[in-house]
Amino acid sequence: MLKRLGLLVAIAGAYFVAGKLGLRLAFFNPSATPVWGPTGIALAVLLLAGYDVWPAIFVGAFLVNLTTVGTVTTSLGIAAGNTIEGLVGAYLVNRFARGRWAFERARNVFRFILLAGLLSTMVSATVGVTTISLGGLARWTDYGSVWLTWWLGDVVGDLVLAPALILWAVRRHVHWSRRQALQALALLGAVVLVGLVVFGGILPVKNYPLEFLCVPLFLWAAFAFGPREAVTAVLVLSGIAIWGTLRGFGPFRAVTPNESLLLLQAFMGVTAVMTLTLAVVVSERKAGEDRLRLLAVSDPLTGLANYRRLTEALEAEIRRSNRTDRPFAVVLLDLDGLKKVNDRHGHMVGSRALCRVAEILHGSCRGVDTAARFGGDEFAVVLPETGEDAAWHVARRVAERVARDGEQPAITVSVGVAVYPRDGTTLEALLSAADQVLYQSKARRQAKSRAR
Repeated sequence: MLKRLGLLVAIAGAYFVAGKLGLRLAFFNPSATPVWGPTGIALAVLLLAGYDVWPAIFVGAFLVNLTTVGTVTTSLGIAAGNTIEGLVGAYLVNRFARGRWAFERARNVFRFILLAGLLSTMVSATVGVTTISLGGLARWTDYGSVWLTWWLGDVVGDLVLAPALILWAVRRHVHWSRRQALQALALLGAVVLVGLVVFGGILPVKNYPLEFLCVPLFLWAAFAFGPREAVTAVLVLSGIAIWGTLRGFGPFRAVTPNESLLLLQAFMGVTAVMTLTLAVVVSERKAGEDRLRLLAVSDPLTGLANYRRLTEALEAEIRRSNRTDRPFAVVLLDLDGLKKVNDRHGHMVGSRALCRVAEILHGSCRGVDTAARFGGDEFAVVLPETGEDAAWHVARRVAERVARDGEQPAITVSVGVAVYPRDGTTLEALLSAADQVLYQSKARRQAKSRAR
């Protein structure tokens, strides 16, 4: 209970602080700003924490407006519009774009942009501008201009800030190699430098239309990293661009500060849409390539390596053994009586029997070992830097675990072991030697069974 209360207080506080910062940029009307981050905060927390955090959004929005220029009545109306906007946006994204997972598919990104970025934001703009017009805080003749400013600020909040918050929340851990970390630092430095060049006025001529220089950076982020880093790059550049534009620099400098920010926010909104969509498309393609690569080297039923991956592992171990003069072993396993299981219980049970063996192999192998299914009922395990005794220990342990796994029908496996280079110096010779030992073991077991 206390933890939930703390979350609500944190949300209201974050909304209030972001709102006060945003309203400092309200030049056309004290209640309407083209930079409104709270919309993105509200949408993100509703998607991440659930609909029941709406009171925190309402309280934050009410306090922001009450402490600016609003009355209690207008502040309540604006807060209601802001809260309903967030709830509508979150509902639509949950219903039609997979909620917090919207950024895993390009089609869901388009739905997020349309439903949350463009449609739900009309709620707050309409309710808010109508409220302040009725309250005498805005002239009815300015309704269209105030509405556009309000709506565009909300749109960019949803398109720039919300995706960054959601993606960092659902993917908190950063799994970068040293090279990727250096590349991320280089990207960040480039974004800051180009942002200062385009929007910061550090060139002798202050207001060249150089905004196109930002595009390669977003392409870099999309192709080298993914949606999370790409939207973060957009967010960083947006902050620099707002700072520079307010100081009178950059390609979007206009007659009034409000017009300058409207032009800038339109640019950042379009940039965010293109960057996020491209990053998700690239991410989808990489995921598809990874799946195809995995299917090329794995058995679709058991998830173990297939014959292709087995041969690659054996060839690699042969090369390593030749360099280090250390042996390695191959264990072959054959599921006994699979045809009888299929005939008596059906192929589904037979397939489950194969998976039972695979699960035991998964649990019995080291990280450096390679377990594979390379035939209908045949399995193999490549054991690097392993001698004959250790290999037989592994083989017997697997056979014992299969025999007493507790599932029905009971199954058994026959095993054979071969050691490189003693039993063969080529892939084919090694597998053949292990196969001979396996069938000798199977024949002895069958002879003992008949003798009984």
